[in-house]
Amino acid sequence: MNELEGLTALIIEPHAGMRASIHSMLTLCGLTRIEHASTSNQAVKHLGLRQFDMILCEYDLEGGQDGQQLLEDLRHHKLMRLATMFFMVTAEGNHSKVVSAAELAPTDYILKPFTADRLLDRIARALDKRNAFLPVYTLMEAGDQEQAIAACIEGQRLHTRYAVDFLRLRAELHMFLGQAEQAEPIYRHLVEIKAIAWARLGLAKTLFVRKRYDEAREILEDLVDTNRNFVDAYDWLARTQAAVGDLQKSQAVLEDAVAVSPHAVRRLRTLADTAFEAGDVDTAEKALRQVVGKAKYSEFRDPEDHVKLVRALVHKGDPVGAAAVIRDLDRSMGGRNNTALCSAIASSLVHEYTGNEARLGEALGTALAASKDAPGLSADLKLELARTCIDNGREEGASELVREVMSNASNDAVVTRAMGVLEQAGKGELAQSLAQQSRQQVVDLVAGGAARAKNGDYRGAVTLMLEAATKLPNNPAVAFNAALAVLRCLEHEAWDNRLGAQVPALIGNVRKLDPLNPKLPALAALHQQVLKQHKQGPHAVAAPLRKAG
Repeated sequence: MNELEGLTALIIEPHAGMRASIHSMLTLCGLTRIEHASTSNQAVKHLGLRQFDMILCEYDLEGGQDGQQLLEDLRHHKLMRLATMFFMVTAEGNHSKVVSAAELAPTDYILKPFTADRLLDRIARALDKRNAFLPVYTLMEAGDQEQAIAACIEGQRLHTRYAVDFLRLRAELHMFLGQAEQAEPIYRHLVEIKAIAWARLGLAKTLFVRKRYDEAREILEDLVDTNRNFVDAYDWLARTQAAVGDLQKSQAVLEDAVAVSPHAVRRLRTLADTAFEAGDVDTAEKALRQVVGKAKYSEFRDPEDHVKLVRALVHKGDPVGAAAVIRDLDRSMGGRNNTALCSAIASSLVHEYTGNEARLGEALGTALAASKDAPGLSADLKLELARTCIDNGREEGASELVREVMSNASNDAVVTRAMGVLEQAGKGELAQSLAQQSRQQVVDLVAGGAARAKNGDYRGAVTLMLEAATKLPNNPAVAFNAALAVLRCLEHEAWDNRLGAQVPALIGNVRKLDPLNPKLPALAALHQQVLKQHKQGPHAVAAPLRKAG
């Protein structure tokens, strides 16, 4: 039997005996290129080095993370290609829980115990579906979402058995392109023909992004009431409550979601941030302790978590516990990006609380120096550092931090928060002045790039705007003009593989920061025009894989 010959597989299973058993079954099915991982961290490292055609992952992983959370991490960090088939291996008792738990569902579930024949049948069905969707995946990965939508329409016509799946992907592509008004009727149609929870969630998203919060909330509340395990509905309901300013309700929804799915680190982080902002320091501390504990051995841990835990402990009057967290940060994350900076910020909070002015001065000096080369540090922590600086006689350092946050702000709410740090210290005029300076800085940057391009210096425009995008990665105007500068350069000069490879990420950042930007369709169209001009568009669609059986 050689139907699967040439395909690659990764088995993620903590128990050696079960790994060997699945390996033997895959070999019986004709698959020979198989690798193993016993933990989620090992799996992440494997996928950072190469791609696999299929992944078979045990749901009950060890180390505090289940298979569903690993799948969400892999997709969130784009470590898995669209065409990769992800099979969740699970016991019967977990099946109903994992099936309803998340919007990001795996390709299929394989219930234990199972035979080689059943495994082959599952793989065969998944291959058939993957072959049907390969034209769409190819276009999506080439950055041509408009053509991918057309391919969905054609795929639905050719493969009627997957009609619902093509409709779902088409709606998601419209959402990706910022076309919520075009996604809405598709989701409404899906809700009418099949009362699918994810279709109702999709409909709620289309309403949310257009700020029709009351309508979105009504759908989401009903979803949560009727499907207690659908945690993605909880997440969007919490976002909706926060968007209308009801932080207490947002926190309560997130607490319910954590009770259903207690290991998702990103959700715990959101709960901690929401609770702290709502003034519930106890809940923030509890959530952050879980984040620090669960992320301790993760490839995606973040030193900012420790700082936020220190902040919560200081607010609770526990400097001894806060100092212990700083020691853990230095020991467990030494050498990682921003660890020294985060340690200095955390130390400044403790020394401010204890009144150790000498140590506070040292910590602030270290933090301010390190913050000059830390564009990835969150606005939240930069503003926390700015507050500490202005409260302790370092107005110049605070002003620079606030100006950086304003220049790199993803929306007006961030600017308002930054101004609030100075206004609360009685520096309202300074806040207004810095806001104007930050706006002018961005205007000058964009104008400088445009002027170079107008004078034919397309490379100079690219250099200026990419440097600006590195320094201000969250500013929507800078992100848009960086993408535009690269595209104009490629349009007027010879193809450059290095620049061309950056365009999808640059446009993707614009979509993330400003999804309703009316110029996005034109930017995407220019991208496709440039690809066709240099014959760099998607090549011929890969030949369908042979179906097993």
